[in-house]
Amino acid sequence: MISHDSEWDAGEMGCGELVVELRARLRALPAGATLRLRALDPGAPADIPAWCSLTGNALVSAAPPFYWIRRKAERSTSEPSLPVG
Repeated sequence: MISHDSEWDAGEMGCGELVVELRARLRALPAGATLRLRALDPGAPADIPAWCSLTGNALVSAAPPFYWIRRKAERSTSEPSLPVG
């Protein structure tokens, strides 16, 4: 079994709503923490890895309906930010 710091059962929540809630839940964890997610949505096996890739969070393991996601490290304050607007 893969160790994790927190877990969330998203049940049959659709992926659009799921990723919004997933983002909030990961942000509440410290950098490097791992969340175990249970997602039953049929699109989750494709959507969760894609979301992780887009956001920089690491998909540690996937065994649908379970996914272990490690929160990315905080961005360094010395990194330039993207222009707004």
